[in-house]
Amino acid sequence: MAALDRVKVLVLGDSGVGKSSLVHLLCQNQVLGNPSWTVGCSVDVRIHDYKEGTPEEKTYYIELWDVGGSVGSATSVKSTRAVFYNLLNGIILVHDLTNKKSSQNLYRWSLEALNRDVAPTGVLVTNGDYDREQFADNQIPLLVIGTKLDQIPETKRNEVLTRTAFLAEDFNAEEINLDCTNPRYLAAGSSNAVKLSRFFDKVIEKRYFLRDGNQV
Repeated sequence: MAALDRVKVLVLGDSGVGKSSLVHLLCQNQVLGNPSWTVGCSVDVRIHDYKEGTPEEKTYYIELWDVGGSVGSATSVKSTRAVFYNLLNGIILVHDLTNKKSSQNLYRWSLEALNRDVAPTGVLVTNGDYDREQFADNQIPLLVIGTKLDQIPETKRNEVLTRTAFLAEDFNAEEINLDCTNPRYLAAGSSNAVKLSRFFDKVIEKRYFLRDGNQV
């Protein structure tokens, strides 16, 4: 059997938002029974059929790099993580829907990964609004995933999901909201599964295909 081509997708977000549980669900289609803190980075692999059901269908490995979520701003912390940011093809930004701070920190995570060799300049926040221009020219596909949907009371769900929809809009990314302890949120044929497949297809296209449609 020929070796499969691979793409590298970073999974970024604060500690405790559920990145490890999400990666386990995506790669093993199982709930992670006893998640532990990720130190450094752990890598798992998902098999993905690009353009499934079409003549162009081809199988790829999706390497999901779960990066430890310490938010420390110390240069040493960032420089340690920087080694994981090399040659990335896509980014999944993960936040806890019950923790607004973890949502706001996604801007810091994305800038750290996308501008790993350049310290962000200027202010990220002005009167509560983020500068979308910082992401306007980004060529790396992004996906925003909100976890712990089950922990939001029904009476507050609309309010929370409206706020996070603006977050995804800022990144020019699709969003998925789920509960990592319930595989049905990513069931085949569901809107979440379609969004996820579309994201992985985009990552593969950016990595292996030129803009004119010719393969690299």
